[in-house]
Amino acid sequence: MTGKRATRRSQLPTVKRARPAFTLIELLVVIAIIALLLSILAPTLMKAKALARRLKCTSNLKQIHLAVCLYLDTFDDTYPCAQDPVSTTPFYWLWMGRGWRSFVEPYLNGPIDINNPSVLLCPADRTNEDKYESTSYAYSMSFYHSPTQIDTLNAIADTYSNPLSSIGQKSFAVANPSGKILIGEWHSNHEPIEDEKGWWTWDGTRNYLFADGQVRLLKANQVRPARNGMPDANLTFKGIKGTDYPPQ
Repeated sequence: MTGKRATRRSQLPTVKRARPAFTLIELLVVIAIIALLLSILAPTLMKAKALARRLKCTSNLKQIHLAVCLYLDTFDDTYPCAQDPVSTTPFYWLWMGRGWRSFVEPYLNGPIDINNPSVLLCPADRTNEDKYESTSYAYSMSFYHSPTQIDTLNAIADTYSNPLSSIGQKSFAVANPSGKILIGEWHSNHEPIEDEKGWWTWDGTRNYLFADGQVRLLKANQVRPARNGMPDANLTFKGIKGTDYPPQ
């Protein structure tokens, strides 16, 4: 009898217990919590991405400084120099990113062009890829004109018209290497502004490379006014013998 009962029990269908499911209210609560967490984390993630782009831009300028130092070693301690304008089709001057690009190209991972900008394009730059052939940084014309020449220039237009004879400047002639901007971001890539005018505005924030190799993130109003009344490292009073930072 015992064996028969065991056989019958084994033949009985197994009853599966239903697993408890989420109710609609519980599901909505979970979705609301996830949405709340995302709303809290999103600004932090955006700040982290912005910081990463800014640090990459700083690294770009550090590598550019190394390239400039190698150039100085090759060319008798003289900064990049050429007669302006260096191109007329399209038109641009040496201080513009497209102008001085070829001087540092041999000392970077070249060739460098609009499709392969190397370290000449800031990852936060939203404009220059199309407008300036993927070049984000400008080179101070104080490094290829004498202080006397620079002190004859008083207007914004003097930086892209009425060319003077270029005179290559020696690195040892820089009077204040920690205070003279050598190269810097043209646009305010890390603090977008509505009316972008590059170094010809008192708005925005930019990374600047100084002659001694330091890179500083500065607001425009932290740069001393130049001869044209703007925070324009091209026309620093006394040229390479002058100072762009700190503000007076």
